Amino acid sequence: MAAINTEYKEPSYGNWRVPRSAGLGNLGAIGTAIVMVGLLLGIVSFAIWGLFAGLSVLAVAGACALLLTVKDKHGQSVVDRLGIRMAYKVAKSSGTNVYRSGPLGVTEWGMYQLPGLAAKSTLYEFTDSYKRPFAMLHVPATSHFTVIFSTEPDGASLVDPAQVDAWVANWGGWLAALADEAGLDAAAVTVETAPDSGYRLRNEVMLNIDPDAPQFAKEMLHEVVDTYPEGSATVRAWVSLTFNASLRAGSKKRTPEDVARDLASRIPGLSARLQSTGAGIARPMSAQELCEVVRIAYDPPAALIIDEAHAAGTPVSLTWGEVGPTATQASWDDYRHDSAFSASWTMTGAPRGSVNSSVLSRLLAPHGDIDRKRICLLYRPMDSARAAAVVERDQNNANVRITSGTRPTARALVDARSAVQTAQEEAQGAGLVNFGMVVTATVTDKERLPDAVAAIEQTSGTARVLLRRAYGSQDTAFAASLPLGLVLPKHSMVPSEIKDAL
Repeated sequence: MAAINTEYKEPSYGNWRVPRSAGLGNLGAIGTAIVMVGLLLGIVSFAIWGLFAGLSVLAVAGACALLLTVKDKHGQSVVDRLGIRMAYKVAKSSGTNVYRSGPLGVTEWGMYQLPGLAAKSTLYEFTDSYKRPFAMLHVPATSHFTVIFSTEPDGASLVDPAQVDAWVANWGGWLAALADEAGLDAAAVTVETAPDSGYRLRNEVMLNIDPDAPQFAKEMLHEVVDTYPEGSATVRAWVSLTFNASLRAGSKKRTPEDVARDLASRIPGLSARLQSTGAGIARPMSAQELCEVVRIAYDPPAALIIDEAHAAGTPVSLTWGEVGPTATQASWDDYRHDSAFSASWTMTGAPRGSVNSSVLSRLLAPHGDIDRKRICLLYRPMDSARAAAVVERDQNNANVRITSGTRPTARALVDARSAVQTAQEEAQGAGLVNFGMVVTATVTDKERLPDAVAAIEQTSGTARVLLRRAYGSQDTAFAASLPLGLVLPKHSMVPSEIKDAL
């Protein structure tokens, strides 16, 4: 009788890659064009103005190519870093890095509006086909509408590895299916960890104590209520889906009522499919819940007041014009907002090689040096027609980089094999998704901010992701980490196509 191998083998995941344009060496399409134009102008200068003029032109072209070629580990060239520094100096000199709201501020009507990218946003509330209220956020600058789902992840503790693998597979299928959702531009997953105030536990226990229970049991429950919140943390997760006002390119933009009518019938299906990914019970967030989340993010001590009000059965009434901070100031490497200080990072490199499903566990876990931490995974699914064109172009560009030199580098060969594998998987039906990550650490005392920064940079190493401090853009990165569904490339002044070609 043949022996049956029942040994479990944990699957690994990988082959994340950044598509690159074709060019000479490390240069992209635009960098290669600059070199070719420089050579042409140098030859013309030699023929017309002589040796000195020709050498000067070639020197300038070589310097430009060098500035574009030499990049740090985050893929930033000297030109990129200089541009970020100049943009921050312009913002600081014009005072746009400082924000004041309220009756003594500069916002219209004396309201506490959100700063930055979400300043012009409008919040609506409608009901879906199950008669559940759902919040819909409208950002008119990009014509986007966002709905947010509140989830209760089951966690991987005491769960069979095979079940975790099934969750990961279903999550991949859920992301791939988003490419077929009409009008969907982006998705985001935000996980927040913060200290637990204990009010929710106290309210739950006190309302369910049986008056006829033994005195010993009552005393034990009271002791649990008094001691458990010390050192404990609460973990919350949200999934944001951002839709375009136009269903397709060139079509007429829809009104908020039209978008809400369309989403009302689609939200139940989207939330039901989320449950198979390990997200637990997923339900659409109401406008009041979203207001509370944003209000607490900008002013963390407000969480105690809101939790206490909920425990006392007193409803909290917040409007979208009251959730913004009273004052903020964006510095080069940190962000002060009301009573807290934050530092944010953006992901510049996905894990190299293969990783397992728990690679982000330590980065997501609560940390004693951080009062409030948010990790936001940003996704932009591609439709099948565009995905096929992207992988084919990327494969061709990788082959060009190999054949453009006499001795291709080992990294170029690995990059070409990765491009071929991606193209094969896409041809077999796999989805293609652009993704990124924003990490924000918040403390209420600035003296503790260096400890929070060290904690994030240490745990990011175990997660095998490359994080870069959002220098000069701390306020934007902070807003991007919130569950607001902001699509950052749509707010950029430089199109992403030009950035990729450099």
